[in-house]
Amino acid sequence: MDVKTGFFFLFAAVLLIAALRVVTARNPVHAVLFLMLAFSQASAIWLLLEAEFLAVALVLVYLGAVMVLFLFVVMMLDIRIDQLRQGFWKHLPLALLLGGIVVVEMAAVLLTGFDMVDPQVAAQLPTGVAEESNAKALGILLYTRYVWPIQIAAAILLVAMIAAIALTLRARKDSKAIDPSIQVRVRAADRLQLVKVETTRPAEPVAESAATEEKKA
Repeated sequence: MDVKTGFFFLFAAVLLIAALRVVTARNPVHAVLFLMLAFSQASAIWLLLEAEFLAVALVLVYLGAVMVLFLFVVMMLDIRIDQLRQGFWKHLPLALLLGGIVVVEMAAVLLTGFDMVDPQVAAQLPTGVAEESNAKALGILLYTRYVWPIQIAAAILLVAMIAAIALTLRARKDSKAIDPSIQVRVRAADRLQLVKVETTRPAEPVAESAATEEKKA
């Protein structure tokens, strides 16, 4: 066994342990941290397979953005662990059924999916070492042959992002923002208004009030 195979088994073992701890950890923050560890090990395996673009994309997109967002959301939310565990045994048969379906689908893809490649397309694939990197070859392919699907997908993602922001945007009721145009057009008479209020009780003379206090004393 060479060094590359040894690293593969090491990364794969850590990946399996981290993935198992994601679903068995009691603390949600620990589960997110184990998921980040699993993603990092998966990116290392991609590097061993010389797919550096997928490894860098996995680190930048998932570890650098998505998982950090998940971690902050989990830390800010008040998650009740006891409430989440209610009904576990009730939904266990459905979970096992869905898990079995996923395992069967993955097995079907791994065992028979590679046989569906067109032989003519496979014959045109380069067999030797590529002169450029995988990222360069993938970029040339995406922006030449698949340029329109990439642009359509980018437009759809942009519309989805704008729609999500529009749906979550709410006007604050306690906001004290003032329209500058109203401030410019304001007049002094609009700011201050003098109101004459009549007295409801006549004021007592100072001398009479002092004499009354002396009599009481």
